[in-house]
Amino acid sequence: MLGVKPYISFTGNCREAIDFYKTALGATELFSQKWGETPHTVPGFEDKIMHATIQVGDTHLMMCDSPEEAPTTGNISLAIGLDDKGKAKEFFDNLSNGGKVTMPLDETFWADAFGMCIDKFGIHWMVNCEKPQSDHSKATA
Repeated sequence: MLGVKPYISFTGNCREAIDFYKTALGATELFSQKWGETPHTVPGFEDKIMHATIQVGDTHLMMCDSPEEAPTTGNISLAIGLDDKGKAKEFFDNLSNGGKVTMPLDETFWADAFGMCIDKFGIHWMVNCEKPQSDHSKATA
């Protein structure tokens, strides 16, 4: 099946990030393998993550510890779409804990709640809680 999955490179703290996302987002760890468990062991990286996949809702995020300098996230953000304002606030608070809020979670013209933050690993997130369908129909009536 054709699809695009985000792949995040960390600079040695991938295990910490996996555990953070499991707590912050209720993610499930589907797979992880250390560099030392592969034929491609990188000296000094034996206990670091060579590849991991976690699941957040219906989405798979892949990640690793990169032995080279990790690329910058630049202008890429990971967006989470929800239909529960309380869950949106929980996820936003969890992700921004130890990081930086770049746009506080608040109601917008398109969402019951929308906010942006950079987590403590430097990953950019957008959290969006859609307005109930009845609100959309009122706006177009």
